[in-house]
Amino acid sequence: MELSARTDFESFYRAHAAFVWRSMRRLGVAPADLEDSAQEVFIIAHRKLPEFEGRSTLKTWVFGICLRVASDWRKKTSARREAPMTEAPVRSTSGETATREIAMRQARQKLADALQRLDDDKRAVFVLYELEQVSMIEVAQAVGCPLQTAYSRLHAARSAVQGWLTETQEVLP
Repeated sequence: MELSARTDFESFYRAHAAFVWRSMRRLGVAPADLEDSAQEVFIIAHRKLPEFEGRSTLKTWVFGICLRVASDWRKKTSARREAPMTEAPVRSTSGETATREIAMRQARQKLADALQRLDDDKRAVFVLYELEQVSMIEVAQAVGCPLQTAYSRLHAARSAVQGWLTETQEVLP
């Protein structure tokens, strides 16, 4: 690879790395597999970047790659029986700070659990629109469906997530 192409890809990587990691996590890739799955996304993007035609934004194009890679990783890991820790134990801090950290961790876990329960189509639309704040036109392009279908999926996903979060709150003391 020539120097300018490598530099261009390095800037592409810097611009999209955090988005890819968030997307892979939100699309159901296990925390232990995030690094490898994100690397796979960038390997595919590197190989296909010269073919990018600009019919969508780079962000939605990359998300399309994330969708396919996440689906493959979930299929691969569904057969695994291991249950790794999701996060390292938190060091003791002041009571108020620790309580806030615990509440935030629990909220993130509830959202992750709700996202896991959505089917792939609804999850993709919900993640792009609600969490990544991508316009609905771009969302429809990224997931390859008509605009009204994307809105319908978003409505169904919102209802399901809200129901599951409400259900979880009712179970807690």
